[in-house]
Order: sequence, then C-alpha cells, then structure tokens
Amino acid sequence: MNRRAIVIRPCGLNLPRKTVVRARVTVSRVKLPLALSTGECYRLPMRALVEFIATNLPTPSEAALFGPPALIWAFAWLALAGILKRRAQWPTGYTRKVFHFGIFVSAALLQATAGTRAVCLFGAMTSLVILYAVLRGEGHLLYEAIAREKDAPHRTLYIAVPYAATLAGGVLSTIWFGPMAMTGFLVTGLGDAVGEPVGTRFGQHRYRVPSMRGVRCTRSLEGSLAVFIVSALSVLAAMHFTADTGFNARALVSAVLIGTAAALCEAVSPHGWDNLTMQLVPTALAAFAVQGPLSW
Repeated sequence: MNRRAIVIRPCGLNLPRKTVVRARVTVSRVKLPLALSTGECYRLPMRALVEFIATNLPTPSEAALFGPPALIWAFAWLALAGILKRRAQWPTGYTRKVFHFGIFVSAALLQATAGTRAVCLFGAMTSLVILYAVLRGEGHLLYEAIAREKDAPHRTLYIAVPYAATLAGGVLSTIWFGPMAMTGFLVTGLGDAVGEPVGTRFGQHRYRVPSMRGVRCTRSLEGSLAVFIVSALSVLAAMHFTADTGFNARALVSAVLIGTAAALCEAVSPHGWDNLTMQLVPTALAAFAVQGPLSW
C-alpha cells in the first residue's frame, strides 16, 4: 500500500463550490468512506457532518460486539486514575492526564488499526463513562479522578468543556483530514498530557491564560517546553505512519515547527479548550506538510 495516497487534501482547487467528494481510503486494511466539502474549507458543512455520522455509525451487531469491551477499557482508565488519586495520593493534575493519555492513545491506535468507525464507537463508550462519573458527582472515585479542586465551584463545568472540545476537535479533524487526524490524537494525548504534570512538578515561570466563570488558571514555561518536545516527537511519528515521510531532515524540521505551533496553541488556548486547538492545528499543518506545495 502506498501510504502517501491515504492523505486527502481537504480543499479542492478545481471543483465546484459545495461539491462533496467521496473517497475510499485504505488504512491498515480498513476502508473509510469520507465526505469532504471542497467549497468551504474552514467551515463544517452540515452535509459533511451528516455524511460523517451516517458513514461511521456502528451497526447494531458492531455495537453489541465491540461496545462492551470499549466501555470496560474506558472505565478501567478512569478507575485507574481514581485509584491513583485516592490511594497513592496523586494530584488531580496527574490523574486527570492518566485518563487523558489512555483515551487519546487508544483512539490513535484504533484509528491506525481499525479505522474511524472504531474510534467513534470508542468515543461513544468513553462518553458514557464520563457521564456516569459526572452523575455520581463529588466524592465519587471516578469524578474525583478528573475534577480539579482548583476549578471549584465549577468543577463539573471543567469536565464538560474539555470533553466538548475533544469531541469537536476529533470530528472536525477526521472530516477535513481523514486518517491524518491521528496526528492530533497523538499530539493531544501525549504532548498535552505532559504539560500539566511537568508544570505542577517543575513549573517556576507561570503565566495566566483566559478562563470562564472567573476561575484562575495558570500554565508554566516548563510545562509548555515539555508540550513542545513531546508534540514534535508525536508529529514525527504520526507523519511517518500515515504518509511514510521517514525520519529525514525535512521531516524533522516539519515536526519541530508543528510542535512549536502545538505548544503555542496549548499556551494561549482558553482554559479547557486546548483539546480542540491541539487536535486541529497540528493535524492541519501536518496535512499541509505532506501534501502542500512544499510536500515530499
């Protein structure tokens, strides 16, 4: 299989406005029908969204067969985070990212091996786990694993906002860039995951970021540096896997530049919304790097 052929340019140059392009993309033996709006490259057309949902909605048999294992897997990651907080006395900034890491890396592996439909099913099961944790509320093992004390009295809000940002980032990245969405999964799952723990442990040079409801939120230069390093490595791996770019000097330069952009997104995004920007921006830049006018 020629991996370079699996990256689809999101914006056609010679196609009529509002044209919807249907393509079948092979990724690890799984064919994914995609709907891409070529007339409105930076907006989400409802037709593309409907096509995406219709294409990737699991069948009843798929949901029955693969839904329970996905549900158990997501529950296990959140339970692990809760146990680490309650029994090992890990800070919420650490345990929250344990769950974050597990979910995003699982999504990236599913994208690579089973395709977008599997990612959507896993996302739905993860949503059920998060909803259960929120319904149980303060004091429950699962809720306390991801609800920061410093977000009080809006702890639930700052579970819901990152979840909405994650969902939006994953859907938009997949509709616009197909399998290249793996880049955003890895950058967010690995790069963003290290920022808060490193900042909590080593952060000395702090700066404030915008937030809602008056919740004071700071990040650190040390955490942002960690985000840059891990994001660059994640981009390098994602581009190699999805577009067979190799590990040459050009790929390294692209990874460094995209990693820098990811760190900047994490640094300036409003509190809770970096899961959106850190999926979209690196994915878009990686797609441009492998398909743009300066591509391989």
